[in-house]
Amino acid sequence: MRARRSLWIVLAVVIAMVMMASAQAPKKEIKRVPIKPTSAASGPEMYKTYCAVCHGTDGKGNGPAADALKVPPTDLTALAGKNGGKYPAMKVSAIIRGDDVLAAHGSKDMPIWGHLFWSISAGHEAEVQQRVANLNKYIESLQKK
Repeated sequence: MRARRSLWIVLAVVIAMVMMASAQAPKKEIKRVPIKPTSAASGPEMYKTYCAVCHGTDGKGNGPAADALKVPPTDLTALAGKNGGKYPAMKVSAIIRGDDVLAAHGSKDMPIWGHLFWSISAGHEAEVQQRVANLNKYIESLQKK
């Protein structure tokens, strides 16, 4: 009887310690900030400003905010490899614009850049298209050889 009681006390102490430790562990949080204007002509600049925080500077999905996401960011360097060796430019453009929804983006962790590009381009569709095309071209350059 005494052994059983001691076991319950030890178990309660362990559970309390685990709960306190998990409560003290800081949870990473995605901070939403206003979009920063970049050059529509520079795919690398747009990628660094808009994408690298989640996808990483190397495109492998290891950016500083990746741990805070419900679904890990896609390894952008493997898109061609997952598509039979051909880079899926149209699909990537559709995802950037927000026309094609990915299951991984169901939580809307990834911003719909088409809307945001529209806002910083003052509604000029040609500039939005240029942004999407140049960002897409840069992502294509990240593909594993």
